[in-house]
Amino acid sequence: MSKKVLVTGVSGYIGLHCVKVLLEKGYYVTGSVRNKDKQEEVKSTLNSASVSIENLSFTHLDLNSDKGWDEALSNCDYVMHVASPYTVENPKNETEMLAPAIDGTLRVLKSAKKNGVKRVVLTSSTVAIMGGRKTGVITPEDWTDLNSKNLNTYFKSKTLAEQAAWNFIENQSGDHTLQLVSINPGGVFGPPLGTNLSGASMSMIVKILEGKTPMIPNMSFPMVDVRDVADLHVAALTEPKAANQRFIATEKVGRSFQWVCQFLIDNGYKGPSTKLAPNFMLKLLSFFDREAKGMLTMLGMNLSADNSKTIDVFDWKPIPFEKTILDTAEAVKKIISQ
Repeated sequence: MSKKVLVTGVSGYIGLHCVKVLLEKGYYVTGSVRNKDKQEEVKSTLNSASVSIENLSFTHLDLNSDKGWDEALSNCDYVMHVASPYTVENPKNETEMLAPAIDGTLRVLKSAKKNGVKRVVLTSSTVAIMGGRKTGVITPEDWTDLNSKNLNTYFKSKTLAEQAAWNFIENQSGDHTLQLVSINPGGVFGPPLGTNLSGASMSMIVKILEGKTPMIPNMSFPMVDVRDVADLHVAALTEPKAANQRFIATEKVGRSFQWVCQFLIDNGYKGPSTKLAPNFMLKLLSFFDREAKGMLTMLGMNLSADNSKTIDVFDWKPIPFEKTILDTAEAVKKIISQ
């Protein structure tokens, strides 16, 4: 008998890839969306990717509201909580990002436990691990230092949301024990499903390819293919050894945007620039620009990752990042030219 999975954030970059893999593996999927337009967009995108949507249904849920969660989760075996607000720039009011990230995660977990869901797979991020560090190797045991200088709101939101989730799991009571798995991707790239290029990764690649990024920030950290992220999410639903563990989803080495741009140039793309933006320029801009201020957290960062646990538990063989970047650029170029 096929198992049923509720996926939040189903219309997003990662969410769409997760649903594609789930449907191809025979799961019944309920995707949460905020409105009817997003529902039709998801159906159209999956159809265009030749994915059967026969086992796909939808529910309208809001991370800021209790309405509908119990009903949506009443007959689900698993949950993938992918939805979370994301932007590089700091919002004028931190609560705009923190509330749906933290309260929304707890709302999902409470309803999942109440309705007998076996396991929740949470989309966290390496930003919940690497904040406050500039060099070295990050591990699944590390946490972002919430007191570190220039920590942006997104780093805070992912860290606090994941910490709240683990606190809930560790302190749960009652006969039914809910399991949690946290997947922590690095910088996520890879070809999108559909033609939406509004996400942070895609919009960055668009600007680079179109020559609209004359200077790039000096930072290097581990990255990953969105297709790998989706595969790990699906594997994490049922892998016994993954229960109540967090996993880094990145390659081992860090990649700089300068490396990405040079690699694209070496492969025939004319738009990218490899010129580094001076650190003082971004610091100066940060007084006037919320996006520049949000990037200060990562300025001068040069990190690598210990992904050995992910490789061991899931027998994971990451897609080479060179392939990821070329596939991304090709897909973006095709979408732009349409």
